[in-house]
Amino acid sequence: MTKRTTAKYKIDRRMGENIWGRAKSPVNRREYGPGQHGQRRKGKLSDFGLQLRAKQKLKGYYGDLTEKQFRRIYGDAERVKGDTGENLIGLLERRLDAVVYRAKFVPTVFAARQFVNHGHVLVNGKRVNIPSYRVKEGDVIEVREKSKQMAAVLEAVQLPERDVPDYIEADHNKMTATFVRAPGLSDVPYPVLMEPNLVVEFYAKN
Repeated sequence: MTKRTTAKYKIDRRMGENIWGRAKSPVNRREYGPGQHGQRRKGKLSDFGLQLRAKQKLKGYYGDLTEKQFRRIYGDAERVKGDTGENLIGLLERRLDAVVYRAKFVPTVFAARQFVNHGHVLVNGKRVNIPSYRVKEGDVIEVREKSKQMAAVLEAVQLPERDVPDYIEADHNKMTATFVRAPGLSDVPYPVLMEPNLVVEFYAKN
C-alpha cells in the first residue's frame, strides 16, 4: 500500500492538480512537481505535451493504469460506434474497481483495486477478483458479507469528499450497488478537468 500511496501523491504533484479532490493531497500545500527540478518555471506546453498530459492524467486517475491496459481500453472505445472520447470514459467507468470506488465502498481508487484483488467483492452473487472486470448495465456489485464491517469500508461510506453519481445506485445499509448505465463525460464527477478528446488526438498521431 505504501508504494501505491506514494505513487498517488506523485501523480498529483506531477500534474500540479489534486486529481482525486482529496483533502490530503500535497498539491494543497505545494503546487510544483516532485523531485529536484520540480520548482523550475513551467514553459508553455506544445500540442503534443497537452495531449500527453491529458492521457497521463486520465490514466493516473484510474489507479495509474499501465500503458498497455490503457491502450487496450482505448482500442475498445475506438471500435464502438459514437464519440471515441465519450466511449473511453464509459469503458473506464465500467471497470469493477472504478465502480467499487464510485459506490464509496473504499476511500481511493488504489484501495478499490486492492479490495477487488483480495476477493472482497461479489458481482451478481459471484466473487470476482479482477479489478479490470467490465461490469454491464444492471449488474449488482456487493461487498462480501465477511468484509462489510471492515474499518476502511465503514469509513469510506462516511466520506464527505464525494457523492455516489447517478449512474450507480448504492445501498450502504446492504453494501450493494447497481450499475445503472455507462456514463458520458459530463456525468462523471471528476474533481478536475478531463479531456478525453486530447487523448483521442494523442493516439491518432502516435
